Amino acid sequence: MDRSDNLPFVVSSTHESPTEMPRYLMLAEALRAAMQDGRLPAGARLASVREAAKQRQVSLNTVLAAYRHLESRGLIEARPQSGYYVRAQLAAPPLPTATVPESEAQPADLVVLNQIAAVLAANQRQDHIDLSLACPKGGDFYPGAKLGKLVHELTRRKPELLTDYCLPPGPLLLRQEICRHAHSLGMELDPAQICLTNGCMEALQLALRAVTRPGDTVGLESPTYFNLLPLLDRLGLKAVEIPTHPETGLAVDAVELLLQEKRLQAIVAMPNVHNPLGCCMPLAAKQRLARLVNDYRVPLIEDALYAELQFDMPLAPAVKAFDRDGWVLVCASYTKTLAPGFRIGWIEAGRFSRDVADLKFCSSVAQPALLAEATGLFLQMGGYEQHLRRLRRLYAAQLDRLRGLLADHFPVGTRATAPQGGFLLWVELPEGCDSALLFRQALQHKISIMPGTLYSPSGRYNRHIRLSGCYPFSERHIKALLQLGELTNKQLG
Repeated sequence: MDRSDNLPFVVSSTHESPTEMPRYLMLAEALRAAMQDGRLPAGARLASVREAAKQRQVSLNTVLAAYRHLESRGLIEARPQSGYYVRAQLAAPPLPTATVPESEAQPADLVVLNQIAAVLAANQRQDHIDLSLACPKGGDFYPGAKLGKLVHELTRRKPELLTDYCLPPGPLLLRQEICRHAHSLGMELDPAQICLTNGCMEALQLALRAVTRPGDTVGLESPTYFNLLPLLDRLGLKAVEIPTHPETGLAVDAVELLLQEKRLQAIVAMPNVHNPLGCCMPLAAKQRLARLVNDYRVPLIEDALYAELQFDMPLAPAVKAFDRDGWVLVCASYTKTLAPGFRIGWIEAGRFSRDVADLKFCSSVAQPALLAEATGLFLQMGGYEQHLRRLRRLYAAQLDRLRGLLADHFPVGTRATAPQGGFLLWVELPEGCDSALLFRQALQHKISIMPGTLYSPSGRYNRHIRLSGCYPFSERHIKALLQLGELTNKQLG
C-alpha cells in the first residue's frame, strides 16, 4: 500500500462512486502524463497548491494529495519556500567497493596529468562551448552590479586601499564576517586564526605545504577534485585513493584502516557538496572522521568551497565543527558564490595557523585590499544570505533540467548523481563508452567536457564524465548537450 492511500484528510471536494478513480489520483495521472510527453520537463516548477486548485476547480486537499502521491513515487520533489518541481528519472551511479587499496601510494599517472593539461587548454578556446568546467558565467550567478557599486564607493572614500599593502592575515572586517557566516556550518572560528588567500586553490596549496614534506602520502577521495593531482605532483607528494560513496561521501572505515596502518601523512576531503559527486557526509560520519584525525594526529584538509551551496536548510555542519585539537584545516572562497575575479579565499588552519601565515607571505605577500574590503562590506550588509537562497534554488533547477536532458537524449543505462548541493553532475555512461574518446570526439564539434579519468590519480572512471549546471541554458548550450548525447549513442553503435 502506498503512502497516499492513508492520507489523514479528505482528498476531494465531491463524493466519488466506489468504482470511480479518486480525483487526486486523476490529477496525479494527468500530471504524470504531462511529464512523460515533455509538457512538464525535468526541473519544471509545478503550479502552487492554491493555483492548481483554482485552475483545476478542485479542493486544496485534492491537489496536495496528488502532489504527495507523485512525490512518494519520486516523480516530483518539494523544495523549502519554493514549491514542487519535476525530478529527472535517471538512475544513480553504482556504489564503490569500500575497501582500502592494497597497492602502494604512487604519484599521479603522467597520462592523467597530460590529459588535465589538454582539457584545460580546450576550455580556453573562445569558439568552443564548455559543458563541464565549474566556473559559473553570467549575471544570473553573481551580484556583480552591487559589488561594483561597493568597489566604486570604497575607491572614492578610501583611496589608501589602492596604495597600501594588505599583508597576512588580511583585513579584519572580512575575517570577522567569515567567522560570523561560519556559524551556519557549525564552526566557531577565531578571526585571528583566519588567513586570506588568492582563492581556495591557494588555501589548499598552503595547507598541504604546511602539513606535508616531499615523499609523504596524502589520502584523496576517489573520485577527487582533478586540480589536486597536478598540485600533489608539483609538491612531490604521493596519493592513496579512498573509496567515496556517491550519496554519503568518504568511506570512514577505509580511512580508519589507513590510519591504523600509518599509511597517511594527511587527508584532503570535501565532506559537504563533494566535487564531482555533489554528496554530503552524514553527521555521524563527520563526527567520527574528526575524532579519528585528532586521535591519530593526522591533518585533515577540509575543502568547504561548495558547503554554502547545500540545497537543504539548515546547512549540514563542517567536519571542522567537531575538531578537538586543531587537526582540521578548513579552506574555502567566494569565487563560486560572489565574484571569481576577486579571488578572495581563506583558510583556518588550526594548530598550523602560524605556518600557513608565514607560507602565505612567502607565496604571494599580500591580498588586494580593495577587493577584500568590498567583500567584507557586502557580507556585513546582509545581502549574502539572500543571494545564497536565490543561488541554491537556481542551481537545483539547473541540475534538474540537466538530468532531464540526459534522461531524454543519452543512451539507455546512463546514470547520474542526485546532488545535495552545488551545480555539478557525475555521469556514468553505459558499458562500451570511453569518456577520453568522447572528449576528443566532442572537441571536433567545438564542445569541451571533463572525462572521468581526470578525477583519479590512477586514471579510473573511463566511462564517467563531469557536467556542470552553472551556465545559462541557451539554445547553443542545449544543442551542444544534445550533440554530446548523439556522440555517446554513436559509441555504442
